[in-house]
Amino acid sequence: MTTDQGSTDGGSQSLEVELKFDVDDATPLPDWSVLPGVASVGEAEHRALDAVYLDSDDLALAHAGYAVRHRTGGPDEGWHIKGPRGADGGRLEQQWPLTPVDRIPDAVAAAVSKIASASDFAPIARIRNQRTAYSLRDAGGGVVAEFVDDHVVATDERAGVERTWREWEFELGPAAPDSAGERAALLAAAEAAVHAAGGRAAASDSKLARTLGA
Repeated sequence: MTTDQGSTDGGSQSLEVELKFDVDDATPLPDWSVLPGVASVGEAEHRALDAVYLDSDDLALAHAGYAVRHRTGGPDEGWHIKGPRGADGGRLEQQWPLTPVDRIPDAVAAAVSKIASASDFAPIARIRNQRTAYSLRDAGGGVVAEFVDDHVVATDERAGVERTWREWEFELGPAAPDSAGERAALLAAAEAAVHAAGGRAAASDSKLARTLGA
């Protein structure tokens, strides 16, 4: 579930609760009409995303469960920091406006300064993603969840290895149920719909981990 929270340093933060799945190139899209609370599926929205991930030479951020990302394209382009995954499966994501990739905002550097110094950062991965996004809406038009179909070309910048794959993400939206039980039921239904279409649980926890061979 994405819940925006104001920030005093020019950024914003949200809690991201999502499911990730691996799929083959020919896997058909799931039938979302079976999900509780979903009355309609929005039109496909194409997004061309290009992200550079930064870390220290010893991958201090990655080992601590963090990721610093500079991404262009899509409605949330900018600088992002993703934190470790919590017990509920969610990750806190912080965001700041876009600047050149070689000009890390002071707020981004400060947010991870206890883990690694931004002066030691260098690109560790580049992830280009042709994304098709769909809004799953309730009867009142609220976004219960967002489903994205991603075709990824990723480069491990240090090893010079390129990997390609297709994956799906299902992320709770602002109109998702409030109760833990209803959210769990919605996520379980989404998982069942994906499996029925031929999808499977993601082998890696994140695109960055998969890019780096983890």
